[in-house]
Amino acid sequence: MQSDQSYHYGVIRRAIEAIDAADHVLSLDELAKRIDLSPAHFQRVFSAWAGLSPQKYQQHLTLEHAKTLLRDKCTTLETADLVGLSGSGRLHDLFIRWEAMSPGTFAAKGAGLTIYEGWFSSPFGEAIAMGTDRGLCGLGFASEMGREAAREDLVRRWPLAQFEQQPDHLAPWVNAAFAGKGDVALHMMGAPLQIKVWEALMRIPTGYVTTYSNIAKSIENPKAVRAVGTAVGRNPISFIIPCHRVLRKSGKLGGYHWGTPVKRALLAYEGARSEPAP
Repeated sequence: MQSDQSYHYGVIRRAIEAIDAADHVLSLDELAKRIDLSPAHFQRVFSAWAGLSPQKYQQHLTLEHAKTLLRDKCTTLETADLVGLSGSGRLHDLFIRWEAMSPGTFAAKGAGLTIYEGWFSSPFGEAIAMGTDRGLCGLGFASEMGREAAREDLVRRWPLAQFEQQPDHLAPWVNAAFAGKGDVALHMMGAPLQIKVWEALMRIPTGYVTTYSNIAKSIENPKAVRAVGTAVGRNPISFIIPCHRVLRKSGKLGGYHWGTPVKRALLAYEGARSEPAP
C-alpha cells in the first residue's frame, strides 16, 4: 500500500505539472479539477503535506518563485547575516552532528567499509538512505529517476564497500530528519573541497536560499564557483545537507541531482511551513 507521504508528494508533483501547463494563475478549484481531485480533498492533502491551507501554494511552486527567494530570502552565509535567523527561520529542531571521512579513506572508495541501506517514505516520495555505524552517508529520492537508478547512484560512489539491507539501523536518523526534530548523525564522505561546501550548505537557514558565488566566498575561494557547483551537485545527503537551497545568481532555479520537480517541492515545502501563522 502506498504511504500517505508518498501519496501526498504524488499530488504535489501533479500540481506542479498543472501549474506549468497553465497560461494563467489557477484558482484552487481549477487546479484541483486539473489533477482530478475535489477542492476539499486537495486542500486536505496540501494541508497535511505543507502544514497550512493552500491559498499561497502556487507562489511557492512556480518557477518564478526562485526570483522572489533571491530577492527576499537570500543569505550571503556570513556570520552576521545569520544572526536572528537560526530561531524563527529554521524549520527543523534538529541536532546534527557530523564527521568527515579522512581523505585517505575516501580515496579507497569504501574498501573495508560496511554501508547499511534501506528505503523510507518521505514528503518527497520514496527515499533511499545509506549509512555507516557513524551516521548517514547517503540520502536520495527516487520519484524522478526510479528506485534502481537512485540506489545505483549512491552505490557507485563507494564501489568497494559492502552493502547490507539494514533499514532499522538507519531509521532513527532518517525519521528524525523528516520529522524535523531529534538527533541526526552524518558521516560525510568526500574530497576536502566537497566537505567545505557541504558544511557551508548546512549553514543556510530553512526557508532561505543562497547562490553558488556566495558559497565560494564563504569558503574563502571566490573564484571556485564552478568547483562549488560540482560539489553541490555531488552532495550525497540530500535534504539534510540542503543543496536544494542553492539557486543561480540569474534568478533561475538551477539543476538538482534528484530532479528539478523534487527541488521545487522541497523549496515549496520549506517556504510554506516557515511562513508565520496568520
